[in-house]
Amino acid sequence: MISFRKLEKAFGDKPVLRGVDLEVRRGEVLFIIGTSGVGKSVTIKHLVGLLRPDAGEIWLDGRRVDQLDERALQEVRKRCAMVFQHATLFDSMTLLENVALPLRKHGRLPERAAEKEAMLFLDKVHLREFAHAYPAELGDGTRKRAAIARALTLAPECVLFDEPTTGLDPVSARRIDKLIRELSDTLGVTSVVVSHDLTSIFGIADRIALLYQGVAHAVGTPAEIRASTDPIVQQFIQGRSDGPMETPGF
Repeated sequence: MISFRKLEKAFGDKPVLRGVDLEVRRGEVLFIIGTSGVGKSVTIKHLVGLLRPDAGEIWLDGRRVDQLDERALQEVRKRCAMVFQHATLFDSMTLLENVALPLRKHGRLPERAAEKEAMLFLDKVHLREFAHAYPAELGDGTRKRAAIARALTLAPECVLFDEPTTGLDPVSARRIDKLIRELSDTLGVTSVVVSHDLTSIFGIADRIALLYQGVAHAVGTPAEIRASTDPIVQQFIQGRSDGPMETPGF
């Protein structure tokens, strides 16, 4: 479904991506993992045009998207929604109003129809009882689930999750994991998840891609990654401070 080909990106004189090759299969849950600063979020932001590559290509269902103009990218963003690390909800709106907003703006639904539809999406993320609450009244995990509901309103084929469990308590984090897995299993949504949460990674991933030194260093199923004899892979998944892995910024 998605293909990153020889993707390169630098910020000033600091190269981050040095030729990432990565394929994403339709309907799978793919985790992109690696140390902080290795380019995980940078990679997925290229798909929806939040960043432009210095070199390489990005393809979505056989269509090259890295050369599209801003207007054409709007269609890509409808097909591939993004859930940011922070929930990015409007504080002055209830959860129901937040989720209804894209239905009103992009779906052109009148307010009452949009809110009726939005309630169905809140049901999907198990938040009906909080529909009329404001974001500031709720915990981080609840806000992130609401952000996922909002991302689903335009029926995307793919959802990009940027560190969805960062900062959450273990119970809330596992609820987010369960929701991501449900989206794939029940709705056929393709999920690309940026994370360093090992419980999430080995709990719900179909495949895992480890970024290191600007490339996709290792790609495989959770079982294949666990069984890898690559010292870089083993150092990361075991969380060891000693080993051959070089950490950006250290």
